[in-house]
Formats: sequence, C-alpha cells, structure tokens
Amino acid sequence: MNGMDHFLGKELGRPGFRADVEPVLRIRPGTGERIGFETDDAVYRELHDHGDLAALKAPINPVTGPVWIDGARPGDTLAVTIHEIRLKDCGWSQSLPGVGALRHRMGETVASRRISIDEEGVHLTDRHVVAPRPMIGCIGTAPAVGVNSTVMPTTALGGNMDVTEARPGSIVYLPVEVEGALLSIGDIHAIMSEGESSFVAIEAEGVAIVSIDLVPGLSLRAPRIETEDAWVFVGLGDPVQESITRGYEDAFDFLVTGHGWDPMDAFAVMSALVDSALGGPTGSGDPDPLHPFAAIGAVTLHRLPKSVL
Repeated sequence: MNGMDHFLGKELGRPGFRADVEPVLRIRPGTGERIGFETDDAVYRELHDHGDLAALKAPINPVTGPVWIDGARPGDTLAVTIHEIRLKDCGWSQSLPGVGALRHRMGETVASRRISIDEEGVHLTDRHVVAPRPMIGCIGTAPAVGVNSTVMPTTALGGNMDVTEARPGSIVYLPVEVEGALLSIGDIHAIMSEGESSFVAIEAEGVAIVSIDLVPGLSLRAPRIETEDAWVFVGLGDPVQESITRGYEDAFDFLVTGHGWDPMDAFAVMSALVDSALGGPTGSGDPDPLHPFAAIGAVTLHRLPKSVL
C-alpha cells in the first residue's frame, strides 16, 4: 500500500501478547522501513448488530502481528515511531452493561451507535462533528512466560494502555522481555477523551503506520512515550497512589540518572512543572474473573516538558 514498505492485514490479528507464535514479519531496526498494521473492528460490528455480549464470535481487541525485530534481546527497549493512522469510514460508540464510569447511568443493555467518519470529521451526533484525533489503544511486546491480555491489565510491556499520546508524531518506548521483542498493535481509536471514562472510545478500524528502532541496554520498568514537546511516563500500580509514585520515580530517574541532574533540582522542577493524569481505564492488575471488565489498580501518566531539559 502507498507509503508503506510492509502491510500486515487484520486477518493476522489475534487476542493476547505471547512469545509462542510465529512472527508474521521479520525486520531490522533503524532502517526507517514503514510497517502498516491493519486493525479490526469486527467485535463492535457484532455488538451493533446483535446487542449481546454472549453472542460474540469475534475476539475482543485482537492485535495484529507479531513482528520480530532482529537483535532485540531481553533488557533492551523498542522505540516505535507512529507516522500515520489511516481511519476507515466509520467508528463505534458503545455502552456495555456494568462497564465504565457511566455504567449506573446507561442501563443494563448494550447501547450502540455507528459513527460516520468522512472528510467533514467524526460525526458524534447530528450537531457534533469533530476533527479526528486517531491513536493506538493497544501496543506491546511479548512476555517471556504466559500470555498478556489485550484487554486488561496494562503491563510493563504495554498492552491496552488507551492513552491519547500514542498518536502520530509520538514515539512509544516498550521494554523487551524475549528475543525478537515480538511487537503487536491493535485497537485504533478515531478519537478518545483523556481517561476514556466509558471504557469504549470511538473505536475504529484503520491502519497504523510505524517504524521501529532498538535501544540496546535501555531497561525500562514501564512504557514511556515521547511527544513533540514532552516525555510521558506511564505509572502502573495498585492502588492509584502506587501508580502515581512509580510514574514520578521514573521521571525523576530520567532526570537524575539519565541526564545527570542534581536530585534537588529534579525535585523542584518536577514539583512545579510535571503534571499527572489518569491514563486508560484498564488497570494494572489481573481483574477478578467474575468481573473481567472491572479494573484493579491504575494506569497514570506523568508529563515532563522537554523545555526543561
């Protein structure tokens, strides 16, 4: 396809990040090759047509891949540059029973709306047409053992983070735990509010076009994102205070260990200029099996302006 060196179709999607599957593509990092990951919205179409979670046949949040990155080894970090996200002709707004911050307001049945996307924008209602702000909801590498969910929780290797900063122009940094890293991408959103209060944004099928670099020896304990004007540190923990602490610690270590700052300088600047926010709603711990959409723990975001560096 135009503007891509490789295209991975949505038929290559599967639920879960895992190391025991054959990679669908092998690449050398740092070449600038652009890979298109097509994502799938089949589960939202089924919900729209049938309105019944029990009747679903399509997997929830499949991720396309995995891609093997030559030379990637445990203890390294992938740097995934998001160049472009191409949306298709529609997205979906859906309320799921018992799910999200508005579960007590939206009732006990599936509510669904097909959201048209065209040259005018994203048609939320008859009166509200907004410019798209496409982003990747689910991006991650494979764990050494077992399977990491593509729904929840978010893990140190990524997953369904649902953070708006995973957008064109950003670089997503992901820890590597297995040889080859095995990168997978899914869950494109046409637009999403910070924190995704409903648990479902304007979900959309599309193609995320990325390139991949490798940072040997950079060992991260959680993902981080570089935007044009900030570094965003992802905090993971239970309760939310632990998540906030871990995110702030990573920002502090970035300044003191990574950039040689005096600790008191870092403390003062962070106290004044590093803002925090809730990330996606998927939590940081395995959910109760009886309540698979009830998050345990929290994902938080901590923004360090590049202007201070």
